[in-house]
Amino acid sequence: MVPIFFTIDNDLPVMIIPDTQAHVDGHPVLTYRYNVYYDEGFNNKQEEREDSLLLQSKTDPGYMGQIVIEDPGRLFTYIADGKTELTTEQVEEIIENINHYRDHPSLWQY
Repeated sequence: MVPIFFTIDNDLPVMIIPDTQAHVDGHPVLTYRYNVYYDEGFNNKQEEREDSLLLQSKTDPGYMGQIVIEDPGRLFTYIADGKTELTTEQVEEIIENINHYRDHPSLWQY
């Protein structure tokens, strides 16, 4: 899982970790479920966060919820199950950024 890093609201750095990334015939198929974390820069505990994705309850203080894309370009769900809840505008900005990466998968790769 390769995380995506960007800033929203001009000053809120976020790290988006996809739940899964499947491959079909050697081509990546992007996930529809994304976990949103506050980006702590070099102090990120990415491996721990990826392991915690399997848990029902998210206890990481930087966890801000999950965005599920049910119908790309049309239907999105934000699950605010973290300690910090995002505003509607922040969620929309995150979705726009995720869509940009989904539309340009080469940006998502190493």
